[in-house]
Amino acid sequence: MKRFTKQENSWVFYDWANSAYSIIITTAVFPIFYKAAASNAGVENADATAYLGYTIAIATFILAMLGPILGTIADYQGYKKRFFLVFLALGLSATAMLAFIPGDSWLLLLICYTCAVIGSTGASIFYDAFLVDVTEEERMNRVSARGFGLGYIGSTIPFIISIAIIVLAQFEVIPISSDLASRIAFIITVLWWGGFAIPLIKNVKQIHYVDRERNPIINSFKRLAKTLKEIKKYRGLAIFLLAYFFYIDGVGTVISMSTAYGTDLGIASTDLLIVLFVTQLVAAPFTIIYGKLAERFTAKIMLYAGIAVYMIVCIYAYFLETVADFWILAMLVATSQGGIQALSRSYYAKLVPKKNANEFFGFYGIFNKFASILGPLLVGVTAQVTGNTGSGVLSLVVLFIIGGIILKFVPEPTETNPPAIETPHTI
Repeated sequence: MKRFTKQENSWVFYDWANSAYSIIITTAVFPIFYKAAASNAGVENADATAYLGYTIAIATFILAMLGPILGTIADYQGYKKRFFLVFLALGLSATAMLAFIPGDSWLLLLICYTCAVIGSTGASIFYDAFLVDVTEEERMNRVSARGFGLGYIGSTIPFIISIAIIVLAQFEVIPISSDLASRIAFIITVLWWGGFAIPLIKNVKQIHYVDRERNPIINSFKRLAKTLKEIKKYRGLAIFLLAYFFYIDGVGTVISMSTAYGTDLGIASTDLLIVLFVTQLVAAPFTIIYGKLAERFTAKIMLYAGIAVYMIVCIYAYFLETVADFWILAMLVATSQGGIQALSRSYYAKLVPKKNANEFFGFYGIFNKFASILGPLLVGVTAQVTGNTGSGVLSLVVLFIIGGIILKFVPEPTETNPPAIETPHTI
């Protein structure tokens, strides 16, 4: 870490901070806690799952609509940090509220969860956009990869603590209920997330910005309209986002469907948690390796390497039969899941005009969110038609092929850095 500046380290540690939310709230503890609450209220299991899906869809839609608009406003001097803090506060307070909602109030849980998702993802949009402010272009790959790498490591610590408390409560080693243990996990998330966000809050500042003016909101809409109208000027960005939409959809689907696929193989839930934990540990160093290799071979080549690994994963999944096969598959995923996401972020950051980074990262967030629709749909339809879950995972190869082909037409960042968007002074 000594090779990184104070601003770079402060930015990196937010990945370490919000990783607690990602694994405890999104992946591991909250879904189980919510399903138990819904069951206590007499909600059918299938209905409870559907309601959770609707909640995620609503939050995704809200963020998709607000992302570019808020991002455009945040490009004004001093606004980026304010917007980041607002969404961070929303995410932290909503996550804390989860710990105090009665055990059968499943609807209230979903409302708070919606706010938590909006807060967490909204803060991440502005956090990603800060990459252009904390480092130089030639260091973006390494800094972005360092963030994802530390995020994987950081996620394991609150995860281990939370799961240990829950397991000890289940076996009555400590005198608390499993319900209270889960609530303690939510508080651990808030403390970890909020505490390690402090370095970014103190040390990272908005360096690139649009000068302030009268009527910033109206002019922000004008700038956004100007961007959409003159999209040809941002051809490299548009092509990259299209490629990103396809291949990141495949990445996200593999990650989100892995637990269900493991369950279909008969792997116990405890074993799945162990696989998840080991995957986080393995992903950390490989993410950093991706960042270093990108400096030697270019980020685009390493993105292709990640796409190739995921294609192998999808093909191998078709022939999966044993628990050992699942472990091999998980470790293959671990080698590339952080690297492909980190380099996508840094590659995009190099393409955007720095003064308008928030606006363009708002679009990045849209593509990231809506990319979670096509893959699961493709897996579901293929699996139902063929009667084989492995065939569903195999079908994801199509997404990686399309994404890889489109990526070929994305110019290197040094070849096309589009100009900043001039504010239309018509008011």
